[in-house]
Amino acid sequence: MDALEWLAQPKAPEGATGPLRALWHCARGEWDRAHILVQDDESQDAAWVHAHLHRVEGDLDNAGYWYRRAGKSVARTSLEEERAAMTAALLPR
Repeated sequence: MDALEWLAQPKAPEGATGPLRALWHCARGEWDRAHILVQDDESQDAAWVHAHLHRVEGDLDNAGYWYRRAGKSVARTSLEEERAAMTAALLPR
């Protein structure tokens, strides 16, 4: 299953990591629910998703902080393209 199919699932996927579940909720406009899933997670994956969420929110300074914490460059693609790329990168192989 590719990233777009994964994000389009009608129900939150069982057994997914917090960062992946956050991306799934974000794709549905559930920003608060997504943010709760990553805000206390110290992993680089969670920091990356946290950056995306603040980019979605329009808080680019805060997003920049989280991109740095994740060791990632600030995204320049659309939000949807970034979300799909992040999902593809975080999905188990």
